[in-house]
Order: sequence, then C-alpha cells, then structure tokens
Amino acid sequence: MTTIVHNHERGLLFDDGNYSNILKPGSYTFFSKKKSVIIMDLNKEFKITDYNLNIFLNDSELIKELDMVNVSDNELVLHYEDGNLVGLLTSGKYAFWNVLKKHKFVTIDKRIPLVSEDFDKNIFKNPIMNGYFQEYTIENYQCGLLLFDGVYQKKLTAGKYYFWIGPVTVKIIIVDMRQQQIDMTGQEIMTDEKVTLRLNFVCQYKIIDPFVTILEIKDYLDQIYILLQLTLREYVGTYTLDDLLKKKEEIGDFCLRKLKEKEKGFGVEFISAGVKDIILPGEIKDILNKVLLAQKEAQANVITRREEIASTRSLLNTAKLLEENQILYRLKEMEFLEKICNKIGSISLNGGENIITQLKDIILNGQK
Repeated sequence: MTTIVHNHERGLLFDDGNYSNILKPGSYTFFSKKKSVIIMDLNKEFKITDYNLNIFLNDSELIKELDMVNVSDNELVLHYEDGNLVGLLTSGKYAFWNVLKKHKFVTIDKRIPLVSEDFDKNIFKNPIMNGYFQEYTIENYQCGLLLFDGVYQKKLTAGKYYFWIGPVTVKIIIVDMRQQQIDMTGQEIMTDEKVTLRLNFVCQYKIIDPFVTILEIKDYLDQIYILLQLTLREYVGTYTLDDLLKKKEEIGDFCLRKLKEKEKGFGVEFISAGVKDIILPGEIKDILNKVLLAQKEAQANVITRREEIASTRSLLNTAKLLEENQILYRLKEMEFLEKICNKIGSISLNGGENIITQLKDIILNGQK
C-alpha cells in the first residue's frame, strides 16, 4: 500500500489499529495489511471521531505541530486564526495544527458575566457569538441596577453593556432618572367644619438614589401617594372652608415642605407640589354662589349711593358759586342758551330791545 502525504497534510500511521507515529509530506509504501494511514488537513482542527485526543499526546513530534487548549465547564474560549475570530470553544479538549496558521486563544470565565470595558465589542457582531451573550442598552436619561443571582452589584450609567450567558443569572433594572409627576385626582378630604371637598393635586419629583427607591422600598409610587394623602389631610383638616379657599396657594408649599422631610428615605427629590382644583359639593357651591351674589349687590348699592352723594355735593357747590359770582352766573346762562339754541330751528328777535333780554323772555315764557 502506497500513501502520499502532501505539503498541506500530515499522515497518522496506525499499526493494527494503534497509533504509531506522524507522517510528514512524502510518499510511503507499506507491505503489511496491519498498517493504515489517516490523512489530516493542516487547515482544519485536529480531530478524529473514533479516537480520543489523549492517545496522540505521547508523540513529541506530533505535539510540536499542534496547539492544544483545554476548556473547563465554566469557560468559553475565543479561537483566532491569523488574528481573525473563527470559532468559540465550549468545554472540552481541542487541538489545532500550527504549521500553516497562527492560533490565539482567549479564555473567558463565564462566572464573571460582565464583559470588561477593554474587551473588543466588535466580535459580538460575528454570528459565531450568537447565543453566548446578552446585551443591554441604557439611555442617557436612565441608569441601571445590576444584579447577579439576585445580589446587587453596582449602578450602571448610560451605555451599551454585554454579559456572558453562563451559570450566573444577570438582571438589570432600568430606572428613569427624568422628572416625573404624580397626579392625585378627586381626593376626598374633610375640612375642620366637616365639609367634604375633592382635591386634584399634582407633585413633581425625580429619582436621585435608585438603589434606595427601587431595591429598599416596595412599590415606592404607592407609598409616595399615601404620603401625599396623609399630608393633605393633615393640612386641610385644620382649616374651615373659607380659610382653605383663601389659603389655596399655601397648600402646595406646606405639602412640599413635608415631602422634603421624607425625600431622603425615598431616594427622590421632590421638586414642586400644588393644588390644581378644589371641587365643592353641589349644595355648598349653590350657597357660595348666593353669598357671592349678595356681596356683589351690596357692593353695587354702596357704589350707587356714593355716586349720588357725590353728585348732590357737586350740585350744591355749583349753586354756591353761581350765587356768589354774577359773572359766573351769566356765563352759565349763556351755556344753557347755547344748548337751547342747538335744539331750536329758528328764533325771531326785535331790534328794539337788548338781545339777551329778549332771549331771557323767550325762555321764561317757554317755561310757563
């Protein structure tokens, strides 16, 4: 039997089924039927399906031409050939020919899920990596709380993060760090005089310590809502309806002060608070409308009386002036004559008497 081994190949010689030695490029003739040769391609992994790799490790000549890598259960190994990623190795023992290609192996510990910052993230675009990692993106207005097997690790800022899929369970809680708002609608609260009102209240806040807000407080929104309810009841319950309507703007200031006393415990910053609407019961609204109407009518009567008094006082002052000053009296007469003339089509006068005297007689006769 003659066997030819080419330059890109190696031969593995077996004698009666047992590995004997490596055959380098050349022509080989064997006269025994017990001899057999397996031709190996140097461009491919050293792997023979029916043989365990350990069988060949005692051949020092063969070992010189192989790069060996052993991958444990908690590891992944990135396989590079001539600087290019060509494979990802899971647990097991591997051998690759180093005659024609230069191999590089990068070992990854899956028990440390977070991919380090200096790791080349471009490899995750390679289809070879599909199914071996998970990716999370945190926006500029967000932060992330990183947990490994339910245990808090650290806070993640905006960016893209990669994690190896392995024995450790990875969870990221995304937290919105923007200003947010709580709307309390139709909250029924009783005043000091036992009048039930409905309030629409609004509060703006933002999270500043997500660890406290998310991990140390259960249902933080519900708890803040209850705190708002109690604060409103504390304020509204100490005032009558009239006082409360006058102090509407002060409700928000009071609530904000009270909320700021608690904000550290919630991990938030309360920015503003205020009443949007105070909704009165129907019967109370009717009563207030009647009171308002009565107040306006009283104000109108006062204004009317004031104007009448002012008008009378003015007439009295004018009469005194006319009585004391004849010239002013005559001017006033002329003013009235001017007004009369504006309303009369024509007036006939004689040349025998004074014009003013004739006009005076006309006026006096007209009055009779």
